[in-house]
Amino acid sequence: MTPKGPLRTAVIIGSTREGRVGESIGRWFAARAELRDDLAVSVLDLADYAFPCCFPAVATPAMRAFSRAVAGAEAFAVVTPEYNRSFPASLKQAIDFAYDEWQAKPVGFVSYGSGSDGFYAIEQLRTVFVGLHTVTVRDGVGIDLLGGGVDDGGTPYDTDERSLAVTTMLDQLLWWGLALRAARATRPFAS
Repeated sequence: MTPKGPLRTAVIIGSTREGRVGESIGRWFAARAELRDDLAVSVLDLADYAFPCCFPAVATPAMRAFSRAVAGAEAFAVVTPEYNRSFPASLKQAIDFAYDEWQAKPVGFVSYGSGSDGFYAIEQLRTVFVGLHTVTVRDGVGIDLLGGGVDDGGTPYDTDERSLAVTTMLDQLLWWGLALRAARATRPFAS
């Protein structure tokens, strides 16, 4: 039997740097997603997890908590900066703490950067998530930090173009999320 109800969607804030704008951007995006009644949104801010600096032989409580949160979600919106034409190590570390929990679920991206909207980070993240057997949606939300895309607090400006990008990405995430929810209920994913 296929589960019903809003699609459980986790917004993952991938930067842990002090002074980051990722939290403002992530909370802004989550607030837009929460306006929809077809999504149940939670925020997973990596800065809130006390992850170990080295990958231990036995998972820590923070690692287990993050993996449980990933397991409980049915779709993901990853908020990532672009650092040196890639995504942050904090995000890769967290992604690697789970494996089966990601499988057969859709992933969308909200990226930001200085001049590139963070698109180089997304290019690399798509490869990582394909390796985890997810479906990455085509459209995303990009924010140029140099082009006046955010206010002094790091919150993105609401423009018609940006609102359309958010709606388009969430529509794609919902479609894939519901399709994959039904597929997982019919037949367990085999990797």
